[in-house]
Formats: sequence, C-alpha cells, structure tokens
Amino acid sequence: MYLSPCSLSAEPSENPVALPESIHHAVCDEDEGIQGKEEEEEENVMEEIGKEGKRKRKEEKGKKEKKRHKGKAGGILTNKLFSELAISELTAKAIGEMNYTHLTQIQARSIPHLMLGSDVLGSARTGSGKTLAFLIPAIELLHKARFTPRNGTGVIVVCPTRELAMQTHNVAKELMKHHSQTLGYVIGGTYMRSEANQLVEGINLLVATPGRLLDHLRSTGGFNYKGLQCLIIDEADRILEQNFEEDMKQIFKRLPRDRQTVLFSATQTKRVEDFANLTFGKNEERQRKLVYVGVDDSELKPTVEGLQQGYCVIPSEERLLVLYAFLRRMRLKQKVKVMVFFSSCSSVKFHAELLNFLGIECYDIHGQLKQQKRTSTFFRFSKEEKGILLCTNVAARGLDIPDVDYIVQFDPPDDPKDYIHRVGRTARGDKGKGHALLFLLPEEMKLLIYLRASNISLTEHKFNGKHVPKLQPQLEKIVAENYFLKQSAKEAYRSYLLAYNSHSMKDIFGVHHLDLKKVAASFCFNNPPKVNLNLESSASKHRKMRKVDGGKRHGISPSNPYGRRGGDDRRQFVRF
Repeated sequence: MYLSPCSLSAEPSENPVALPESIHHAVCDEDEGIQGKEEEEEENVMEEIGKEGKRKRKEEKGKKEKKRHKGKAGGILTNKLFSELAISELTAKAIGEMNYTHLTQIQARSIPHLMLGSDVLGSARTGSGKTLAFLIPAIELLHKARFTPRNGTGVIVVCPTRELAMQTHNVAKELMKHHSQTLGYVIGGTYMRSEANQLVEGINLLVATPGRLLDHLRSTGGFNYKGLQCLIIDEADRILEQNFEEDMKQIFKRLPRDRQTVLFSATQTKRVEDFANLTFGKNEERQRKLVYVGVDDSELKPTVEGLQQGYCVIPSEERLLVLYAFLRRMRLKQKVKVMVFFSSCSSVKFHAELLNFLGIECYDIHGQLKQQKRTSTFFRFSKEEKGILLCTNVAARGLDIPDVDYIVQFDPPDDPKDYIHRVGRTARGDKGKGHALLFLLPEEMKLLIYLRASNISLTEHKFNGKHVPKLQPQLEKIVAENYFLKQSAKEAYRSYLLAYNSHSMKDIFGVHHLDLKKVAASFCFNNPPKVNLNLESSASKHRKMRKVDGGKRHGISPSNPYGRRGGDDRRQFVRF
C-alpha cells in the first residue's frame, strides 16, 4: 500500500522548535492541503527557514565579485594577485578563465617554495585552496621541462579517495587546457587495462589513489615513471586513516628518489609527523630543502567563522521523524543544498530509498556504489543549485561541492577530526557561510566534552517532542508492506549497531547504552528485528586498523550481552 507524502502530515504546532537559526521550525511539518490562515502560516515558516542565510549568501557573493574586480582581499585571501606570479602565459590565461584573481594564504606561502623546487610539508584547513597551491607549480614544472607523452609521467598526485582524485583531475584539466602536456587518472573501480594503455601512451600529470597506483607500478610494464620530477600527496592524514600507509611505503620504494616531494594535510598529528619523516627521509638523507608551511598555526578555531554550529538532543525513536520533517521543508526552498552524514553504507541506502519513496528526492553516495555511479552522482549534485545528498564519510574530506548550505550529522562522527571534516563541506572559501547541525542521543552528550577540548563550540538548541510529526505508524506500515524496504531497513539497523559497537569512543558510544526497541523504531520497526552480527568482519577498514594498533572492543553474547570478548573469538550472535 502506498501512502503519499501528504498523508504523512502532522498536526500544526503552536510554538516553534528551538533549532539553529535558519533551521528554526523545520521539524514542524504541516499538511500541504491546509488552506487559509494555516497555509499562510506555513508560508511564513518556509520564509523563515534559511531566510537569513540566503540573504547573507547573496551579500557575500556580491562582495566577492567586487573584491575580484577591485583587487581587494580578506579572510583566507591575500592581497597578492595571480598576475604577479612568475608563471607561463598559458597557465595565467587558464587561471583568469577560472575567475581567480587573488591568492589564498596557503597558495601565497607555498607556491613560491614549490616553484623553487623545495620539498614542502603544508598544513591548512579544508576549503583553503590547497589544490591550486600544488597544481600550479606542478603544471609549470612540466611546461618548463617541455614534457611530452614519450617522456612518461613527470608528476604524480596521490589522493585518498576516488572522488577527490576525480575532482583534482578536473581542476588540473582546467588549468592545463592551453598546455600540450597530457593528463590522466587511475582509480579503483575502473578497468585497469584501459588505464594501462593510457599509461603506456604517456600521461605527464597523473592523479591516482594509492592502491591503484601501486597496482600499476607492479604490473603495468610500459608505465614510464623513471623521469618523475614531483610526487604530491594530498590529504595525508586521510590516507593514514584509510590504512594506506603500507601501500605508500611500497610506492616510495619504487619511485625515483631524486624528486620533489609535496605533502599536504588538514591536520597535523603524531602519525602525520611520522609519515612525513618516512616521505621526506631523514635530515642527512634529504637532497632538497624542506619547507614547512602552516597557515592555521596561529588560529585556535579549527572551523571557519561563517559556520553556525549547533546540536540537538533527540530520542532514538524520533530521529527519523525529525529528519523527514526537516528535509521535506528544505526541498521546497530555492537554491538550498543539504548534506546528511550517516555511519554506514546500508543506512545511507535505506534512508535514500525511503525518502525517495515518500517523495523527497535525494542523491546518495557511499562506498558500496559502483565507481561510475559515485562519480556521476557527485558531479550531478555539485552542479545542482538545490538538492539533498545522503552520504557516508566518503564525502567528508577534500571534496569541494559548491554552495552547500546545511550539514546534518544524523549519526555521530567517530572523533572531533571527523566532525571538523564533515562540517568542512559548507562555509568554504573566503568568508563562506553555512550551518551545521549535530543529532545526539541523550546518552551521547559527553561527545561535547571532546569537541570542546578541540576548541569546537556548539550551541544547544532545545528539542520539543510535541512538534514531531506523528508519522511512526504510517512509516512502519510502509516498510512492513514493502519487501525491499523492509530488507533494506533490517540491514541498516544491523549496520547501525555494528558502527556503534566499533566507535572509537567506547566510554560514550557503547551498544549497552542503547534501547534497542527505540533504535528499531528509528528504522521503522515496531520491535527490534532479528539480525546476525559479525563484529570482526563488518568493521570498517580504519576501525580494523585501530584494532591492529591495540584497541579493544566490546563483545556481546546471549549470556553476556555487554561484556568483552577476546580478539580470537569469531562467534556471531543473534539479536532478538
């Protein structure tokens, strides 16, 4: 039985829900058929949602255009112009066509050193212009050396994810449009044979993911990289999180030592420092000058000024209802883009299927999608002026999606760094504006202590359950009567428990803290479904890495539901 979205309406509210500015009233859903005064009130509510944010975005866009034309700069921008750089006319022409005039701080500080051939270790937060900072010198290097396809690969850019590699490739394509040098990429999820053919023909600037690059270094005989001039590693901290450190060690062994090396990272940790020592070698072994460029060292706040951050404490059984009401409002707004983060691929899949079934069109990106689908979805959402994207952390780092207005963290981040990189998808660029909302269960409030320790301050927004749409019976009926939705909901429920169980902050996120009946309600079940859990095989790659590093996990069994198990215990358990 199909119920239209209009039939899933709630009673009108008397008072607004105290959510963030622009998200105010978003959980108060009304029937689209209400006429007269109630219809007028709904229009007023709709005007209030994002009204201030929209006005400010327009003002900022106008200010940016004025700055570009008048030569003024501010925020992350400097007063230095691209026209002042000692670069070729071909590159300068491409930069002008991309409408860039002023350098950002990371560009102004790193490009001169890179142009001189120094090794560079760079650190700057997301949205600061790191991509242009390393691509412009790389392209100039190839141009001055007059690289041709028969010279093979002169520059390799290593990115942690396929989407970031594709995005970097597209930026390089625009910068190289007037150059004769060749450009290509090799990433997982595509045919190696076609990539190998292109490598044999000669790719001067190659963008790659670590695993696929290592595959070609090992198996593609005609891959000419002996003349490599520069190796660039972007988002080094994310590469380590994805457990690519061993792949990178093998890559370093195969590449020529006499090369320029560039490493950029949004965060500087002990692991990144160790990785940098591995990348650049010891002081006595270095053949080039190593320069450290840190833009944000003197800035205490890890997020940008234009980002309004808040959290809302919502019971498990009402989280989906609040999300539904909020997204239903957002889809009616003009030029509003929303990204919603989930903890698992299955959860993204289920929520996308359910919301699309209910008439709320959503894009979805997660690791289980085929690469072609992930790529097409990313570019479609990037080009849209409005839309909703449901995603896992695969979209949390490096990706530059224009004009994202709202970041909703439906499932909690794994740590403060994850939080920073998720919210980094909005309020990007010079004086960018955006909103971030974190959903928390009452048991998860301790996460705020860790965020505050990382100098991240969130505003509390009171949640009033009276204003939640009374849709639970209808949603449960829809899922119960649709076989595919039911199976998807079951798998999402299972994945949610697995993700919760493998969370790094065990003192906050423990399965024993959860009321499973209420959790099941958030996946449209009246009672918890029976699911099989394999804690060892279902953990994500970077969570498995933590286990290898010595981390311990909570174990669950029918006789000891919340106890620990040894690392050699492979038993599954059934949750009733």
